[in-house]
Amino acid sequence: MTHARQHSLQVVAHRGASEDAPEHTLAAYRKAIEDGADALECDVRLTADGHLVCVHDRRVNRTSNGRGAVSALELADLAALDFGSWKTREAWHGRDEEPDWEHRPEDREETSVLTLERLLELVADAGRRVELAIETKHPTRWAGQVEDRLLTLLKRFGLDAPASPDESPVRVMSFSARSLHRVRAVAPTLPTVYLMQFVSPRLRDGRLPAGVRVAGPSIRIVRAHPAYVERLKRAGHEVHVWTVNEPEDVDLCVGLGVDAIITNRPRAVLRRLGR
Repeated sequence: MTHARQHSLQVVAHRGASEDAPEHTLAAYRKAIEDGADALECDVRLTADGHLVCVHDRRVNRTSNGRGAVSALELADLAALDFGSWKTREAWHGRDEEPDWEHRPEDREETSVLTLERLLELVADAGRRVELAIETKHPTRWAGQVEDRLLTLLKRFGLDAPASPDESPVRVMSFSARSLHRVRAVAPTLPTVYLMQFVSPRLRDGRLPAGVRVAGPSIRIVRAHPAYVERLKRAGHEVHVWTVNEPEDVDLCVGLGVDAIITNRPRAVLRRLGR
């Protein structure tokens, strides 16, 4: 296996370096950039007052000290919550000296709710090319407004109309074919990724929804049906696999010639690839 082939395999930090830092926080994305990730992955949801924030779950209960659905809370409500110390406390649990959680205002931004706008600024200031894979979460009470807001924000950063999909530093991912269709209707050169938890019978031959060029199968699909990756490649599609954390799964993806690995452990995966 040539080193060049390995180097063309993109390492994508899933919700940031989310094994080391709380997912979807500035701290997790800064760490991923420091670790050398080629791209960052984030999930976006719309707040009650129309801001796109990077939160995976429909509700904030798991990843913050608050409760409730993202779509029912305003940005100011979310900004008052702590999205980080649950992870830090987990890491410090059982040690003799716990840090003083309450009095570190400089850490506030690192563990506050992250807006997509702030993440785009971080990427713009990275000092090197760092790509962004943005997943739209559905179903949501806001339906197509999520894509509208996303494309408006990308336009502000000059990222909504790349000359070609290959040149775009941003791609939009979703389990919802309808979401990807909405994106393509407005921004035809923005690459789209169809995420899959299972392969529906009509797509088993390697086809994807109209206009989508990138398949996003789970590592479970890839382990169970390695030949499916070959079918996708034969059909001319790229293959981006999630969530790949174990060394043997990295090796499997390399052997199958996948194009991108989405992982909670970007540093370990880069090391495994000899980078």
